[in-house]
Amino acid sequence: MSDRIVAFMTTHARLLDRRRAELALGLGSVEASVAALAAYRNPDGGFGALEPDLRAPSSQPVAALHAFEVFEEIAPATSPLARELCDWLAGASLPGGGLPFALPGADHPGSAPFWAAADPTVPSLHITTAVAGIAHRVARHDPAVAGHPWLREATDYCLAAIADTDGVRHALELRFSLGFLDALADTDPRAEPELRRLGALLPASGVLPVAGGKPDEAMRPLDFSPMPDRPLRALLDPQAIADDLDRLEAEQDADGGWHVDWDAYSPAAALEWRGCATVRAVQILTANGRLARRR
Repeated sequence: MSDRIVAFMTTHARLLDRRRAELALGLGSVEASVAALAAYRNPDGGFGALEPDLRAPSSQPVAALHAFEVFEEIAPATSPLARELCDWLAGASLPGGGLPFALPGADHPGSAPFWAAADPTVPSLHITTAVAGIAHRVARHDPAVAGHPWLREATDYCLAAIADTDGVRHALELRFSLGFLDALADTDPRAEPELRRLGALLPASGVLPVAGGKPDEAMRPLDFSPMPDRPLRALLDPQAIADDLDRLEAEQDADGGWHVDWDAYSPAAALEWRGCATVRAVQILTANGRLARRR
């Protein structure tokens, strides 16, 4: 399987995702991944153009999410770029600690309309939990991120906003809220009761349709809980996880890569999303014992 994955990534993926896939397969290096990521860094310390459907080069919160993915993947190594990204996020946050869904500049050729229409004066629980959640995962091995004031303020905002929200949420917001609480559970006792409360909103199947998406677009068990041995995994049916791992394995295309189930907003984005999806599939299948890393 890994040879087909490497062939697909070499043929079709952007350099950053090629380096990420190599690292996930045990073939790459930390230095190569960080060097590829640094090409997307702006002088202000933020990142741009990392989200395939937000092609603006200006620094954006969603690009911080993707940068933190790389900082998590290089563990136990760290990069000073992570601390500098936290500095940028502190400046990009609104009063109270929340991040806007997108900042000015998102109305850019090739970018999805939901990015362009975002109000930069309104905090978004969706994007703040997404960024803060993965920052907490980076903080497990990077003390500069763990102790940064931005992460503390963003965490307090997310916990307060989650506590004030009842009922069924949009599937994406629920996904990232649960992911944030799962990451926070390692260090903060406030996370566990909210994790159990929100986890009870998941159906037994672990599948939630994405409102406003394609007819078959959904968040699935591995979207909510991709990694084993986590508090969130204990809230999901083990058979639903096993079935979803079977699904993920079966969805590898003949060319070696994976697809996404949502619409892309440019031909370039469609291909970039395939690279992202393939990296994610490799990471999940490896972590769950379905794919062996090379040694």
